[in-house]
Amino acid sequence: MRRSDGGYVTAEAAVVLPTLVLFSVTLLWGLMAVTAQIECVDAARSGARSAARSDPPSVAVAAARSAAPEGARIGVERRGDLVRVRVEARAAGPGPLAVRVSGEAVALAEETVR
Repeated sequence: MRRSDGGYVTAEAAVVLPTLVLFSVTLLWGLMAVTAQIECVDAARSGARSAARSDPPSVAVAAARSAAPEGARIGVERRGDLVRVRVEARAAGPGPLAVRVSGEAVALAEETVR
């Protein structure tokens, strides 16, 4: 008597395919979170450069907003000779997996450089 292996392939595929889909979705979610983090850092750097040139705060915020992810919160603060720009955003993700990412940059105000 010979035993047929035909049903094993179907059972293995039923287990492996959902696992591969979940793994792929997790990789894509991680990539989107890292991309949002990099955008926040770039936006903070752009806003800090603008504020360090003694541009008005509204111009520094506009410079940061042009590089920031959609819906980001931007804060510009000046303490003494230093300008600090912080950008916070939510990375896309399903439900509770939508993580908050942020970037911060500090620059020395140009009028203080001799």
